[in-house]
Amino acid sequence: MNALFPDVVVNGTTIPSAAIAAEAQNHEAPRGKPGVAWRKAANALAVRALLLQEAQRREIPADPQELEPGRFETGNEVRIRALLEDAVQVSPPSEEEVRAEWSRDPSKFRAPPLWSVSHILFACDPQDEEAGKRALARAIDVTGRVLGHPKSFGRLARQESDCPSRDRDGMLGQIGPGDTVPEFEAALRTLSAGDITFEPVRTRHGWHVIRMDDCAEGDVLPFEAVAPRLRAAMEKRAWGQGVRDLVTTLSQKADITGADLGNCP
Repeated sequence: MNALFPDVVVNGTTIPSAAIAAEAQNHEAPRGKPGVAWRKAANALAVRALLLQEAQRREIPADPQELEPGRFETGNEVRIRALLEDAVQVSPPSEEEVRAEWSRDPSKFRAPPLWSVSHILFACDPQDEEAGKRALARAIDVTGRVLGHPKSFGRLARQESDCPSRDRDGMLGQIGPGDTVPEFEAALRTLSAGDITFEPVRTRHGWHVIRMDDCAEGDVLPFEAVAPRLRAAMEKRAWGQGVRDLVTTLSQKADITGADLGNCP
């Protein structure tokens, strides 16, 4: 046992620090604060232990399902899944409940936006650190030039871009969600018509200077188009709350050291 990172004990069952250390690699934490990942891992393994103990108490049978061809659930995965299926019962929301949820803010439910976008690409192999530095230096230089003289964007795209769109002054045309890599799309969602990114955007293709030429927000969708997806989301949310309630109930009756399930999401 480590005084800084102790073992976790759940109803007399010890989860060794080595297991928590391994699990901690699956949890994000601020740089230089390994204790955050450790606490998340300790809580996750404590919850897992509680659920397995409850499955054993209820004598939940293990009937593995095939996750993909040739790969089946492990015994513990089976027991936890079967326990949750047995213990968490969720009724589908009624038509009235779904409509009430939609009515709170119909503007949240829109068709996908349509963006008209131009960019200047400074391509580099993401595995080549030196090439990445050179590409970034070029991108920073061109970003400053474009922001100082926005009308120069097309000319600089023709001169500097490593994308075939340089022949069209950098214009990519109209694109929508899912048409580009996630990092590029994330940048688009921060821009309004006429905006140019204030700093280069990194993707697997290299560094980009991006201009939002136009943005058409998607139309508000009618209730009938939204209802199936909204119903599924409400049922999933209710199921998640049911799981949290189950864990809370089990933890309140449990003897736990080394973890604080009161801080679990």
